[in-house]
Amino acid sequence: MLNVISTNEAIDTVLSSVQTDSIGTETVSLANCLGRMAAKDILSGEFIPPFSRSTVDGFAVSASDTYGSSESIPAMLTLKGEILMGEKADIGIQKGECMKISTGGMLPEGADAVVMLEHTQTDFEGLCLVFKAVGPFENVTKKGDDITPGKTVIKKGTVLSSKHIGILASLGITGVECMKKPVVAVISTGDELIPITENPTDGKIRNINSVMLSALLTENGCDVVDFGIVRDSKDELEKVLQKAAKESDVILLSGGSSAGARDLTAEIISENGSLFFHGFSMKPGKPTIFGECFNKPVFGLPGHPTAAYFASVRVVLPLLERLGAVTKPRRTETAVLSCNLPSNHGREELVCVRLSDGRADPVFGKSGIVSLLSGSDGYVVIDRNCEGLKTGEAVTVNLF
Repeated sequence: MLNVISTNEAIDTVLSSVQTDSIGTETVSLANCLGRMAAKDILSGEFIPPFSRSTVDGFAVSASDTYGSSESIPAMLTLKGEILMGEKADIGIQKGECMKISTGGMLPEGADAVVMLEHTQTDFEGLCLVFKAVGPFENVTKKGDDITPGKTVIKKGTVLSSKHIGILASLGITGVECMKKPVVAVISTGDELIPITENPTDGKIRNINSVMLSALLTENGCDVVDFGIVRDSKDELEKVLQKAAKESDVILLSGGSSAGARDLTAEIISENGSLFFHGFSMKPGKPTIFGECFNKPVFGLPGHPTAAYFASVRVVLPLLERLGAVTKPRRTETAVLSCNLPSNHGREELVCVRLSDGRADPVFGKSGIVSLLSGSDGYVVIDRNCEGLKTGEAVTVNLF
């Protein structure tokens, strides 16, 4: 019989086994940093924009030259020239002068505002009539209005998305120091397993867990090394675990976790490291193992797909988050339970549900049924101290 602990105790045990908050950093190119976590504050080294520029098509002026101007009494300014897009304003303006400027053009020295084109007239030789007054820096983006040198533009721990790429590009940053992705080794054990490319004969089943767990890990910010299928041999499994420890940060092994004749995982972990727990009070997922083997964290997950999935969600993902993985945001929705859900007192139970018009309909099935997950929208957690949930009760649905 397994000597089980609570789910919270299991999570605390897993997290307390980690001696560091990350597994290091690496520089990632701007083109590949989407979804990665910034490892440190990113500071600006320059002004953005790098010069004061016009936000409209019009005429660069000294704002004080336009004060009092109107349709009936326009200001008359000497047109000194034109500032072309992408060119430096080599000459400035004096009192009573202006220069034609396009949107984005560099403001010339002596100018502090821009009059919109529609509020001017240039039919007079060498003159520009201004029919509307402007204030200082009206229609102008000043140098450094957006960003100044030394400003933090992205904080440590930020998960980089498309909205961050523009500001990094504007600063000429081509590489970002990011948290490394945890590398997770995935191993499936069992003489009954065959690759998914083969047709199962009597007594054989396809290796579902390797593919499913690899997908779960990948969508939660990890790199995966799939070690395939290992037969129920202590020597073979020990060799693969030793190799996996050299190539990964965390090891997931599915199958071989129940307390029976083929229970090799707990034995190997104990002989080559430390076994922290074997079993926690959750259904499905009770026989899960956790320990340290060859100096790496190792999880022994149940062989049934649904049990392996939920054990990974509940106790594996918190460890990967601690190691710097950018996991999927946890989304929930409140719904009304459509029927009674009895539960065995003393263990946490996870029940799959479908959502329909604000109603949560339980999807019943054993942990070995593959379609249980794919046919559900999420799951409800029944606390270990609760004997069940009642029809009509509002429940929190954890969405897949």
